[in-house]
Amino acid sequence: MKGRDLTEHFVSGEEVFAGKLLHVHRDVVRLPDGNEAVREYVRHPGAVLIVPLFEDGRVLLERQFRYPHGRDFIELPAGKLEPGEPHLETARRELLEETGYVAAEWRRLGTMHPSVGYTDEAIELYLARGLEHRGAALDEGEFLEVLVLPLAEALAMVGDGRITDAKTVTGLLWVGAFLK
Repeated sequence: MKGRDLTEHFVSGEEVFAGKLLHVHRDVVRLPDGNEAVREYVRHPGAVLIVPLFEDGRVLLERQFRYPHGRDFIELPAGKLEPGEPHLETARRELLEETGYVAAEWRRLGTMHPSVGYTDEAIELYLARGLEHRGAALDEGEFLEVLVLPLAEALAMVGDGRITDAKTVTGLLWVGAFLK
């Protein structure tokens, strides 16, 4: 869909916070009408999401405490890219580390942008099949519980609000639509 040019052009900027994971920037941009505006945003290294699906239609999920919300969330396995690491290698590494599973078949589903208004984060989604348990090796300081549920039940959990994590909702709905 092509229309008028809505591009905002960089004028000046600064990094206002540099953390271990996130970097916050504040830029001045020139708007399409020639005026200037300030844009604050988070730079993110990128991530992957894995939808591990067993042959019988069950899906592998995780229950994990998320500090910003002060509660547990049910999520699909996911993780951030390491510098120079290809997306598929990140997916393979994260699936094994977090769940103890490896997959014989991988299919890239697409890309999602979880919050386009304040971060450049992009998450590559993968479907993993032919699962075999090898043993988990969680990162230091990482605590989670692995769950195995029928895909239909996981989709019902999206529908009734028990699963609200955006990347997990996207992955489950994507696979639910893909398998039909």
